Amino acid sequence: MTKDQLYQALDYVDHSREKRLEMATLVSNNPKLVSPLLAIAFDVDHPVSSKACWVMEFTAKENLSYLFPYLDTFTDSIGNVHLDSSVRPMAKICEYLIKSYFHKTNTTTTEVLTPDHLEKITTACFDWLIGNHKVAAKAYSMTCLLLLGRKYNWVHPELKMVLEQNYADGSAAYKARARHTLDKLK
Repeated sequence: MTKDQLYQALDYVDHSREKRLEMATLVSNNPKLVSPLLAIAFDVDHPVSSKACWVMEFTAKENLSYLFPYLDTFTDSIGNVHLDSSVRPMAKICEYLIKSYFHKTNTTTTEVLTPDHLEKITTACFDWLIGNHKVAAKAYSMTCLLLLGRKYNWVHPELKMVLEQNYADGSAAYKARARHTLDKLK
């Protein structure tokens, strides 16, 4: 399948779980599609880019290792994603990566995620947490930053400061997740 054919196939994807799963299964059965899928996902102003992000999230959930050869591209580009419908799945993929990195039995992710990758994920997560984004992306960012604080001493104090500063203006869902995160920081 060419990149143009992938664009056309993504045009038929909607927000339904069924359609996203169908495309993710296609990608999982043909991992060479990850590269063009990421290229489409990071064409950040194109309306289909969000659909590519949705499919990439579903693919990463089942086959995180398919993303490993493209971690440079992924981490170099996640900071450019700005559409809310794209930010949420990218933040979720970051959460998958970081949870896998800090999981005691998963050494593969620990081997492939470099300090540079971790730094770029950290930066993106702080940007999403501070920026004008929906709660889901902020919640995934909180999880990532909570874990990354185990490796980088400066992350927890910054995370605590951001959560405390934004707490009063946050939605009920934001406040609940922020309270949960702040409790873990104690």
